[in-house]
Amino acid sequence: MEEKEYGLNDVVQMKKPHPCGDNQWKIIRLGMDIRIKCEGCGHSVMLPRREFSRKMKKVLKKHEE
Repeated sequence: MEEKEYGLNDVVQMKKPHPCGDNQWKIIRLGMDIRIKCEGCGHSVMLPRREFSRKMKKVLKKHEE
């Protein structure tokens, strides 16, 4: 399985949409755990890196440095 490339402030798509109906999440913290924030309602969720990598579908927008 290939390792997906993602970084801080990237917008990613998860496999399942958030209950608010939006499927775009912004990465707001990287480390052992990854915190993502829903672009629709602003709710944030913290996931272990392994679980995040499994549940992430693709990177929609890369953050410009």
